[in-house]
Amino acid sequence: MPDFSRLTEAQIRKAEAEGKLRNLEGEGKPLPQRPGDALIDAGEAVGYRIMAEAGALPEEVGLKAQLDAARVDWQRASDPDDKKRLMGRIADLQMRYEIARDARRKFMR
Repeated sequence: MPDFSRLTEAQIRKAEAEGKLRNLEGEGKPLPQRPGDALIDAGEAVGYRIMAEAGALPEEVGLKAQLDAARVDWQRASDPDDKKRLMGRIADLQMRYEIARDARRKFMR
């Protein structure tokens, strides 16, 4: 397996030597606060950020947002039938999320 850290470092040094890392947006300013990034690998966080800026997030990110919203809806619901229906939706979304996440992890190995 290639040593991506050495390859990445070489590409960074090359870009620095060519002046491609000067006058970038946000240069000299602190990094934006992204507390959610603390819970995932730094490499994955960067990858997700790049994909988000390109409008191409993995399926699991969309499913996670839907899952979070369904949990909020369940907490707000007061009718037992609504809670039961929403629990079924949560279970479905949780299963789809885990499948998508496992598929991405296997692909990245």
